[in-house]
Amino acid sequence: MSNVKTSVVTGGAGFLGSHLCEQLLREDHRVVCLDNLLTGSIDNIQHLFTNKNFSFIHYDVTNFIHVPGDVQYVWHFASPASPIDYLKLPIQTLKVGSLGTHKALGFTKAKNARFLLASTSECYGDPEVHPQVEEYWGNVNPVGPRGVYDEAKRFAEAMTMAYHRFHGVETRIVRIFNTYGERMRIHDGRAIPTFVSQALRGEDVTVFGDGSQTRSVCYVSDLIDGIYRLMMSDYVMPVNIGNPEELTMLDLAKEIIELTNSKSKIIFTELPVDDPKIRQPDITKARTLLQWEPKVKRNEGLKKTIEYFKGKVKSEKVESIK
Repeated sequence: MSNVKTSVVTGGAGFLGSHLCEQLLREDHRVVCLDNLLTGSIDNIQHLFTNKNFSFIHYDVTNFIHVPGDVQYVWHFASPASPIDYLKLPIQTLKVGSLGTHKALGFTKAKNARFLLASTSECYGDPEVHPQVEEYWGNVNPVGPRGVYDEAKRFAEAMTMAYHRFHGVETRIVRIFNTYGERMRIHDGRAIPTFVSQALRGEDVTVFGDGSQTRSVCYVSDLIDGIYRLMMSDYVMPVNIGNPEELTMLDLAKEIIELTNSKSKIIFTELPVDDPKIRQPDITKARTLLQWEPKVKRNEGLKKTIEYFKGKVKSEKVESIK
C-alpha cells in the first residue's frame, strides 16, 4: 500500500495553483492538476511534466469531476481572479464559484478526502472594519460589476460550510489577500504586474484615483506556505492569509519605479467602480493557529518579481518585432 498522498488541484495551471502544485510535489504528494486554461497557462506547469508524481487534465470543473484512485486532498483554486478577467468572464466566474465548488465538494465527499476552498479578501468588499477580521461579514455590492467575483466566493464559502455541517466533509477556507510573484500575467490588470511592466517599458505608470487607496501585498511563497499549513490544521472556519503591512498604491508605484531604475512618470486615472479603499488582513488567527506569518520582505519579493517580468517584457518586444 502506497503512503503517497494524492492531491487534486483545480485551477492548478494558474498563478497560485501552479505554485501550490510545486509545493505539494516538494511535500511528496502525487498531484493531479485540473484546469480548463481559461486564465491559466501550460507555461506555468510545463516544468512539472517530467515529475512522475504530476499529471495534468485539461478540464472544466463545472462538470462532473472524476479522478480514479484514492484522493486525500482537494484544493479548489479554479476561478478567474483579477478584475480584468472577471469583468470579461462574468458568467464563467459565477459558474466556477457555484457549480465548480459544488462539483469539487461532491468529488471530495465521494473520495472521503479533505477540501480547501481558495476564497478571497474580496468577501469583505469595501470594508467598514479595519483591519479585516474573519468575523466581519463584509460590505459587498451584489449587483455591481465586481459582484460576480465577490458573490461567487461568498456563495462558495456558504456551500463549503454546508458540506461540512450537513455531510461531515472535512473542509478548510482560506481568504487570500493581494498576492504577487512570478507567473502573474503581464496583462492581468492587477497593480503589481501593471506597474512593473509599465516601469520596465518606460511608460507612464497608471495609478487609479489619487493613489491613496491601500493594499497589503504578500509574496507568493509565503502565501502558499500559509495555505498548506491551513489544510493540514484542524480549523474549519475561514482564515485570512496575507501580509498585514499596508501601503498606498501611490507608494507602491513609487517603490516599483525606484526598484526598476525607471524614468516613468506617475499618472492618475479614474477609480474603478466599487474599488475597495482599504485592504489589510488581521492575521491573528494565522499566527496563533498555524504559527504562520509572512517572511519575505516586500523589497526582496518585488526584486524577484521584477526579474521575472523583465523576461516577459523582453519576449513581448521580440514578438512585436516579428
